[in-house]
Amino acid sequence: MAPIRTVAALLSLGLLTAACSSDDQPPRPTGASGNTSGMVAAAASVDLYTRDPQRVNVGLFMPDNSFVSFGTVDVSFSLLGDTAQAGGRPGPTATAVFVPTYGMPNERSSRPVVTQPDEGRGVYEATDVVFDAPGVWVAEVTADVRGLGPQTAQVSFAVQEHPSLPAPGDVAQPTENLTVRSKGVPLAAIDSRAASTGTIPDPELHQWTIARAIAEARPALVVFATPAFCEVRFCGPVTDMVGNLSRRYDDRAVFIHIETWKDHDKQKLNEAALDWLQLPNGDLTEPWLFLIGSDGTIVDRWSSMWSEREVETELEALPAMKG
Repeated sequence: MAPIRTVAALLSLGLLTAACSSDDQPPRPTGASGNTSGMVAAAASVDLYTRDPQRVNVGLFMPDNSFVSFGTVDVSFSLLGDTAQAGGRPGPTATAVFVPTYGMPNERSSRPVVTQPDEGRGVYEATDVVFDAPGVWVAEVTADVRGLGPQTAQVSFAVQEHPSLPAPGDVAQPTENLTVRSKGVPLAAIDSRAASTGTIPDPELHQWTIARAIAEARPALVVFATPAFCEVRFCGPVTDMVGNLSRRYDDRAVFIHIETWKDHDKQKLNEAALDWLQLPNGDLTEPWLFLIGSDGTIVDRWSSMWSEREVETELEALPAMKG
């Protein structure tokens, strides 16, 4: 069974690279401890690659496991140089905006502030970042934290030549995922929350297969997440977000939730999750969100955390469906 690496769970522990096992993490920046203040950074994006503009998410923590939340931070990227060198080649810069967990307000502070996890859980998102070469990259994050002043932290992460998972521009796999009409499977294999409730809380997300959406030329917004077994309850909120979007934009796309686990007790994963989310090293990473166009091509994708407004904007750009 492929190990599952929940990005949110790794973030909650302050680990530096999501979806990496202990023996495949990229090296840390040469000559740096990973931070020059009390703040610690964690890479929250998975499957980064060269040339195409991408979102890069970073979680920020303090040594006592409190979060740095809200406002914006500055991020500068550099390609890590030879280990004999003190630094790397400068790359792009960006302003990263805080993206809170769905359902949590984002208006508490216009500046970064130290919070407890139940007050400000989320990530900082830099958009349209282009990496011009594969290798190990470093993100240096600078945050003017209220009450602490400027804080700086670094984190390294891998960038590949090409994506390992389905990416924008790829033809979507015509997956026959489980739905409410699937026979001979427990309800929890369709939505893990049914293991405790006995019912599927959002049946509107379990009506369509990806294969049917493609065959009928329907755009589809597909979330891969395990709401009941996500250690820090990130997957539930992102699934709730997609459910909310489905009720407001049902004329623009079909909405699909694919449960990660077929049988959590026996540690068996659903084939649909393996088809879409298994990395070359055998690990599986989630949560993910994919927008598939009416022509069956992947339009966009989001990993770990995402802004509801970003997704709304892309749904609003779709033409209204007929019938």
